[in-house]
Amino acid sequence: MFKVTGLAFVLLIINQGVFGEDIAVDDGVLVLTKDNFKTAVGDNEFILVEFYAPWCGHCKALAPEYAKAAKALAEKESAIKLGKVDATQEQDLAEQFGIGGYPTLKFFRKGSPVDYSGGRQADDIVNWLLKKTGPPARDVSTVEAAKELIDSNNVVVIGFFKDQTTEAAKAFLEVAASVDDVPFGITDDEPVYKEYEASDDTVVLFKKFDEGKVVYDGKPDEAEIKKFVQANSLPLIVEFNHETAQKVFGGEIKSHLLLFLSKSDESFQKITDAARSVAKPYKDQVLFVTIDAEDEDHQRILEFFGMSKKEVPAARLIKLEEDMAKYKPASDDLTADNIKQFVDDFLAGKLKQHLLSQELPDDWDKEAVKVLVASNFDSVALDSNKDVLVEFYAPWCGHCKQLVPIYDKVGEHFSGNDDVVIAKMDATTNELEHTKVTSFPTIKLYAKGENQAIEYNGPRTFEGLTKFVESGGKEGAEVEPSEEDLDDDEAGKKDEL
Repeated sequence: MFKVTGLAFVLLIINQGVFGEDIAVDDGVLVLTKDNFKTAVGDNEFILVEFYAPWCGHCKALAPEYAKAAKALAEKESAIKLGKVDATQEQDLAEQFGIGGYPTLKFFRKGSPVDYSGGRQADDIVNWLLKKTGPPARDVSTVEAAKELIDSNNVVVIGFFKDQTTEAAKAFLEVAASVDDVPFGITDDEPVYKEYEASDDTVVLFKKFDEGKVVYDGKPDEAEIKKFVQANSLPLIVEFNHETAQKVFGGEIKSHLLLFLSKSDESFQKITDAARSVAKPYKDQVLFVTIDAEDEDHQRILEFFGMSKKEVPAARLIKLEEDMAKYKPASDDLTADNIKQFVDDFLAGKLKQHLLSQELPDDWDKEAVKVLVASNFDSVALDSNKDVLVEFYAPWCGHCKQLVPIYDKVGEHFSGNDDVVIAKMDATTNELEHTKVTSFPTIKLYAKGENQAIEYNGPRTFEGLTKFVESGGKEGAEVEPSEEDLDDDEAGKKDEL
C-alpha cells in the first residue's frame, strides 16, 4: 500500500496532484466553484463543504477554525478533505443544494450530501468527520495509543471491556456512534487498565478541565451513558458564545441556569466562582451558563428575558422543553447559597413561572387598536360580551411591521362597534400563563361567550381580517398560510434567542 508522507506529500500539494490542477487551495481548504465542484466531490470519497458569504460574521468566525481543522486532518494523513464555496458568487451551487443561510456545511460521502451537525471549533469538526468516516470507537490497544488519544483532545471517552459483545459494551458503542462531537476509544488491554486504574466493564471520561477524569457508575443503559457523556463533556460553568451555542441549546440537558454578567465588572469572577462551587451535583440536570451582557451579539437574549444591561448581574432559569418557561430567583444577590437554593427550588417544582409584563400605558385604549400587556390581557381579551381580535407581535419582526397599516385600518373599521375590540400585544415583553406564542405575527380571535381562542390562518389583508371577525372566526381559521408567511414564522421562531 502506497503511503504519502513527508516530502512526497508536500510535492503532491505543490503540483496539485491531490486536488486536481484546476482546484485552488486556500489555507488547506479547497476553493470550489461550479467548474470544479463535481470533480472535487467525485475525486474525494469524503469531503466537507462550507457554503459561506464573505460579509457573514459567523462565516468569518468559522474561517480560522475551519482552516485549523483542515491542517489537523492533513497532519493525520486523513483522506477527508475540506472545501468552501462562496455562495454569493456561486449562486447556482447554492441553489442546487438548498442553501438558505450562512454558513451551511454539507458532508459528501461518495458524492451524496448530508447536513453537518457538529460544532464550529476545529476539534469538533475533526471529531465529527472522523466519526462519520471510521469506527465509532477507536481501538486503543496500547498505553501509547490511549495517551495519544487523551492528550490530543479536550474530551475523550474510553470504554474498558474485556468482552466487547456484552450488553454494556454494545450500549457503549451505540453511544459512541450517536455522539458526534466527542472521540471515543475502547480497549481490552491490561496495561491500559493498569495505567488508568480502570476496572472491567467501566466507562471513563477524560477532560482537560474541572476534575479531569470521571467514571460512569450507572446502569449499562445507552440513554444513561449518553446523558453522562453530554453532562460531563462541558465545563461545570459554560461560557455562552458562537462556539458553545450549539452544545448549550442542542444538548440533552434542557434546563439551564443562565448567569447574566459583565466580564469587565469586578463581580464577574466572584459570581462565577460561587456558581462553580455548587454546580457539580446538578450537572446531569441543570446546565450552568454565563452570558456576557456586554457582548452586542447577546442583546437579543437579554430582550427575550425582558432584561436590560442595568439589571446585570442577574440569574434566570429556563426550561427549553416547556415552551421556554422562565424562572427568576427570590434574591438578586448571587451568592453560592442563593444560587443553590434557586436551583433546588426549581428542581423541586416550588417556583412559579416568571412571566414578562410591561407597565400598562395610560393611553392604552385611546386609539382604535387597543394596547394590551400581561396585566390587562384577561380583563380585555377574555370579556365574554365581546369579540376580541388580538395580534401578538414582535417589534423586530418584518411582517409585523408590514401589517401595521392594515391592522390599524381594521381597528378603525370596528371602532364604532361596541361588540368588537381590536387589540395588539408585544409578545416579546409580555407573557401569559395560558397562551404561548412561538411565531410572529400570531393573530387570535377570542370569541364572545365561551372566549374560545381561534387562530387566524388567512391572508394578512384588510378584507381577510374583517371577514374573520365578522364571521366569528369561521372564515380564515382553516385557510393554509402562504409559503411566504411560513418562511417568516420559521424565521421568527429561530430568531427568538
